[in-house]
Amino acid sequence: MEFFDSHSHYNDEKFNEDREEIIQETYNAGITKFICAGYDIESSKASLEIANKYEYVYSIVGISPNDVPESLEEIDEAIEEIEDIIKQDKKGKIVAIGEIGLDYYWNKENKDIQRKVFIKQIQLANKYNMPIVIHTREAVDDTLKILRENIVNNKGIFHCCPLNRELVKQGLELGFYISFAGPVTFKNSKNAEEIVNMVPLNKILIETDSPYLAPEPKRGTRNDCRNVKYIAEKIAEFRGISPEEVADTTYKNAKKILKIKRDVGA
Repeated sequence: MEFFDSHSHYNDEKFNEDREEIIQETYNAGITKFICAGYDIESSKASLEIANKYEYVYSIVGISPNDVPESLEEIDEAIEEIEDIIKQDKKGKIVAIGEIGLDYYWNKENKDIQRKVFIKQIQLANKYNMPIVIHTREAVDDTLKILRENIVNNKGIFHCCPLNRELVKQGLELGFYISFAGPVTFKNSKNAEEIVNMVPLNKILIETDSPYLAPEPKRGTRNDCRNVKYIAEKIAEFRGISPEEVADTTYKNAKKILKIKRDVGA
């Protein structure tokens, strides 16, 4: 059984002491493809560096809503830096623009800047014929409004998708994939089963968001991609199918939305 973890942060400083060891152990555990996600300029550079080093790792680059510039004047410069990273990708390892979006939980004072950066990165994704990877927290209405008003040509993924019925319903209507992470396994996620069953199997992805949000039974520890199996098992339980079917289907779904044609070793 092989897994595709559609979102992790092995570029995070929490992996500085054992990054290479953990990446090798991840592959050995059957996670034969995974995404290393950027969230600002430096982490996006690091994401591409890691992806270039390992055949089975892919990169996404972008500026998250929690890392947007402090002023409107700095937005264009930041977008240009992300575009420069894309231009440095000689192996085709950057597969999406992300993580991008809106976060009104941590940042309530710069909503206008967040929206502008989100829109500009949608435009960047369209320029390079890429999907987007969306972070949204307590910003459902504005996120959906922007996606309706700014067509994303290659659609994308709601990463670590909040367990919000309207977001999932409208996200699917807009053509996006829904990626589930550790929270679907949490005992206090009372509507997780309902939300998971809203999503057609051909639109589901699984992820860890490592090193954050470790699933049960690893909750409270540093997360890594090996734990993606627990998300697959929980989804299988909710849907009454085998973990093998979840693993196989989500693997194929991730390859499809991210336009990954090569298998490991190819």
